[in-house]
Amino acid sequence: MKRILLFGAGKSATGLIEYLGNCCDQNNWAFIVCDTNLFLAAFKTKNFKSTSLIHIDINNEEKRHELISAADIVISMLPPGLHFLVAKDCVLFSKSFLTASYLDEEIKSLRNEIEQKGLFFLGEMGLDPGIDHMSAMKLIDHIKKEGGKITSLKSHCGGLVSPESDDNPWHYKITWNPANVVRAGSSGAIYRNEGKNIEIPYTEIFNDKKNSVDVPSLFPFAWYANRDSLSYIAMYQLGEIETFIRTTLRYPSFCRGWNKLVKMDFTNISDYEEIKDCKTFEEWFDLKKKKFLSKNENADAAFFNEEFLEQIDYLKIRSRENIPAVIRHSSTLLQYLLEKYLVMKPHDKDMIIMVHEIEYSVNSQGKKISSCLIAKGEDPVNTAMAKTVGLPLGIAAKLILQKKIQLTGLHIPVISEIYEPVLKELELNGIQFNEETKMI
Repeated sequence: MKRILLFGAGKSATGLIEYLGNCCDQNNWAFIVCDTNLFLAAFKTKNFKSTSLIHIDINNEEKRHELISAADIVISMLPPGLHFLVAKDCVLFSKSFLTASYLDEEIKSLRNEIEQKGLFFLGEMGLDPGIDHMSAMKLIDHIKKEGGKITSLKSHCGGLVSPESDDNPWHYKITWNPANVVRAGSSGAIYRNEGKNIEIPYTEIFNDKKNSVDVPSLFPFAWYANRDSLSYIAMYQLGEIETFIRTTLRYPSFCRGWNKLVKMDFTNISDYEEIKDCKTFEEWFDLKKKKFLSKNENADAAFFNEEFLEQIDYLKIRSRENIPAVIRHSSTLLQYLLEKYLVMKPHDKDMIIMVHEIEYSVNSQGKKISSCLIAKGEDPVNTAMAKTVGLPLGIAAKLILQKKIQLTGLHIPVISEIYEPVLKELELNGIQFNEETKMI
């Protein structure tokens, strides 16, 4: 009997668990779900007879080895810093390894061992990264077969609140790891624009009011640059491209407000000594405001405008509520407030938007193709985020066990052997792009 082992049953794993639960029931495969919260895992797996639950401390090496050695495929939906624990054990026991997260340097350090053992490791197999890679590469390969030369690629993706559930001044609600929301952009970003490499520091990531993209049937959304876009130019085989950028989409007012929170140092992860004597959120706000104004004497009333004050008051940043004793720095304070006040309500729906804008020429004729995916969730558990992150992993796992993907080495999904069958099944599950091409 084939055995699929999953570590992590959190927010983004719901769609994966549902897909693989059904798949394993149909194929008489075993599906083992491991998490520290068995109540949560049981709720998500209760309808599947092939599924079993195991409580595990991921740092328990003996238990990890026992589970991984008995599996055929291992999927990690753990926090990024824990993937390497699982990945190195998969090398040790010669098991396939899948994750939705970015491939970090630790996992890349296993490349030679993976290749020597003939193993298949697949990273960046979620939404963004994941579906973005696959859908972009499908377009890129098609354009190249047409004889086209690509000059610009802008790839945008955002996990957002659906318009019918948009009822707060941030125009945002938590649908994935809240710690990642708070620290988004903290590494800065680098991308290529009109032949020049542009490097953006964290304090300016959310600052550009000109960064927007039109979304069909909706309205313009703001974007901010993602990490290191340049590293993907070679992976996409676009070495001479003039403009290349990968971004995150948000409602414009979110970027305006978050830009101010960053500038006021509310996302700091090392300011315990500075804020340790604050008893209430109001004291915390006053301390940060005083520090900000001391360094920005020319900051006018426009900075603390009506929109921003409404946003910070919605999060109760100026409230007299006591600060929980366990909070140790501003980033976790802000995360606490986001989780409390930007929570999805029982009937709320989230929304995923992905847009690729590609400019290219064929026989001296300029063209632009826009490819757009809009997906909406059902409720706060069955979110569009969980579906779009989890389905690519689930589909890949099934195709590997069915020997429809037969590869070895360390990969992300930018080759046709992966993206063609996965995109085809994603369409069967309602994840489909609409494309429009026009002359420019």
